[in-house]
Amino acid sequence: MVNKDTQQQKEVNIRETFSSDAAAIAEIYNHYIRQTTITFEEEPVSPAEIARRIQRVQSFPLPWLVAELHDEIVGYAYAGKWRERTAYRFSVETTVYVRPDRCGHGIGYELYHQLLQELKAKGVHAAMGGIALPNGPSVGLHEKLGFQKVAHFKEVGFKFDRWIDVGYWQRILFSL
Repeated sequence: MVNKDTQQQKEVNIRETFSSDAAAIAEIYNHYIRQTTITFEEEPVSPAEIARRIQRVQSFPLPWLVAELHDEIVGYAYAGKWRERTAYRFSVETTVYVRPDRCGHGIGYELYHQLLQELKAKGVHAAMGGIALPNGPSVGLHEKLGFQKVAHFKEVGFKFDRWIDVGYWQRILFSL
């Protein structure tokens, strides 16, 4: 008997993102904007804005990856600068989103794993993931990938008429 999730993971192609992927990425992200507190953005984002964000991340240069399943984008992951000051140049904040109907099948793990490998190859030392809480699946994903909780900020976001906590998980990618 073949495990359906394992079979799906084998069919997933992870690749660099192109500006032509912006509409599919916007569709995934806008679901989370409209329906969840996972992101603190409150207004949908246009494909043109997503294309601008992709270009900015890649100009650092940092990776922005997409996962394709049967030639359809089903998720994405990227890293952005942690902070602007130069002493932070070896640290990043990571992001991963999977199309809602594809969550729980290992796509987020595969994306994130590949992202972390590329970051390590680029000499990134520390990766941070911010999580709006509660969010058991995201906490589980981060911890499965070796992240540890390092911070918890109470009631720092306000969306859908309620206060939201944010936790930060960190992973050191290499030591000197």
